[in-house]
Amino acid sequence: MMLTWLTGLGGGIVCLHFVQKLLFPYFWDDFWYLLKVLRCGIRLQIHSKRGELVTVLDRFLSHAKKQPQKPFIIYEGDIYTYQEVDKRSSRVAHVLLDHSTLKRGDTVAMLMSNEPDFIHVWLGLTKLGCVVAFLNSNIRSNSLLHCIRSCEPRALIVGEDLLGNIEEILPNLPEGISVWGMKDSVPDGIISLKEKLSTASDKPVPRSRHVTSNLKSVCLYIFTSGTTGLPKAAIITQIQALMGSAGLWAFGCTANDIIYITLPLYHSSGSILGIGGCIELGATCVLKRKFSASQFWNDCKKYNVTTFQYIGELCRYLCKQPKRDGEKNHQVRLAIGNGLGKEVWKEFLDRFGNIKMCELYGATEGNICFMNHTGKIGSVGRTNFIYKLFFKFDLIKYDFQKDKPIRNEQGWCCPVKTGEPGLLISRVNAKHPFFGYAGNKKHTEKKLLCDVFEKGDLYFNTGDLMVEDQSFLYFWDRIGDTFRWKGENVATTEVADVIGKLDFIQEANVYGVSVPDYEGKAGMASIILKPNKSLDLEKIYEQLVTFLPAYACPRFLRIQEKMEMTGTFKLKKFQLVEEGFNPLNILDPLYFIDNLKRSYVPLTKELYNQIMTGEIKL
Repeated sequence: MMLTWLTGLGGGIVCLHFVQKLLFPYFWDDFWYLLKVLRCGIRLQIHSKRGELVTVLDRFLSHAKKQPQKPFIIYEGDIYTYQEVDKRSSRVAHVLLDHSTLKRGDTVAMLMSNEPDFIHVWLGLTKLGCVVAFLNSNIRSNSLLHCIRSCEPRALIVGEDLLGNIEEILPNLPEGISVWGMKDSVPDGIISLKEKLSTASDKPVPRSRHVTSNLKSVCLYIFTSGTTGLPKAAIITQIQALMGSAGLWAFGCTANDIIYITLPLYHSSGSILGIGGCIELGATCVLKRKFSASQFWNDCKKYNVTTFQYIGELCRYLCKQPKRDGEKNHQVRLAIGNGLGKEVWKEFLDRFGNIKMCELYGATEGNICFMNHTGKIGSVGRTNFIYKLFFKFDLIKYDFQKDKPIRNEQGWCCPVKTGEPGLLISRVNAKHPFFGYAGNKKHTEKKLLCDVFEKGDLYFNTGDLMVEDQSFLYFWDRIGDTFRWKGENVATTEVADVIGKLDFIQEANVYGVSVPDYEGKAGMASIILKPNKSLDLEKIYEQLVTFLPAYACPRFLRIQEKMEMTGTFKLKKFQLVEEGFNPLNILDPLYFIDNLKRSYVPLTKELYNQIMTGEIKL
């Protein structure tokens, strides 16, 4: 009898397992991931009720005390232990305590490249209770000035290699900003922080300087292009930094992992997910000044890397490298990032081995994120009915011609059907607030949709079009006046403004066009000349490379006689995007950027074919 009962039980379990695999193949993946999310939330609640509001800095100080000799940063072969980073960051804090008037809550901007001192300065300022603003190291001139003005810093700290960028705008900086340089000999008007560090105290900074009583207090400003205009300073609170730093842990990283970071630290991916993630785990980070496709796998093998961060372009560059023997001979088991296209994803795995690609989605300033914890190729994240209970989001219909959500006769937005692309929006409430941007409140208000499904509701507009299929989300496109290229957001209005400053340009309409085998979209500008003015291609080139980062410079130009406008006097882009840059189909003169000639050159059929076949690299 017992044997029969046990046999029946065993058969039932096998049957249930078969049904689960057939109907709910991701049940256990979802179950264990949900437990991690709940565990993270419960831990925050427990600390909050005890009055122990633990920040990312507190986590770092705890590791520095428990494992002082463990390597925290490896940079160009040099090792910086947790204790050494703690002491160096304390020196930064003491220099500013002794030689400046900075106080708790003041904003300090950082213009630095990937280097250990980026982390030393960041942590040192955090020990003083300052709000730290990360400036994009690629921007210059008016864009850089705009970013500095918008976050209203009391001080600016500049890396040695970027002092020239600040010298250009030094006379135009707002009054009251002290500028510090990470170099012994600095230009007039700049104070040498590096010189003072050599004699500064490395004693611990009193915790009272940085202890927080509210996890919703601001700790960082990270600049994002959003969907329109010049870069905006996205507000990052302590709770957002904590949640972002838990990303590596949520994907399965541990304290024993060695994480390779080649992404820029001024982005949230490199700083919060990457460095913050290492701090959360107590892990080791191999920091690279700039990504190098030719050195990537050598570095991974040299430093026994087990996890790396990526953007889609990074993986594509690696796949384009000449094949070598032993490409699967490494210890990398996880790769965490975003923007990885389906075809590149497959090629990457076929070529470099069984690496779990952990794709995620989340805007820097957003109040929602998705994580593809299953490894489903092509998906940016997994969702299900339980996730939707905690994080309210929808995909709504969008009018691409009018560039706004579609509303029905009653004025409500309309959800899309399964499998259709829709604008991703997420509910804003007390549990999932949207903190917005520093400065002009209009920037924050523009990112919100009101009265979406009922009177008084409020949603964050991500600006991204998504498709949901079988509880997986797939990125489809961006809306508005922004496109992605080389892993960066390019604000079309900013590029158009730079072109428009030339005295022979009447109008410029900037947009992104698709190019085979490239992630994102390449920049293209449609231009109208002023009457009786001639086109100067060399001047256009000089203007763009002087005032824009390289990734924002349009690859293509189109000269038109007139431009169509929308009913609200916006330049129409949809048809231009559809037409692309094919000289066989476009009668208007077309030009292509030529960095060797430092000019734009006519886009011939031959050039077009070379671009399409990959002979010419963009």
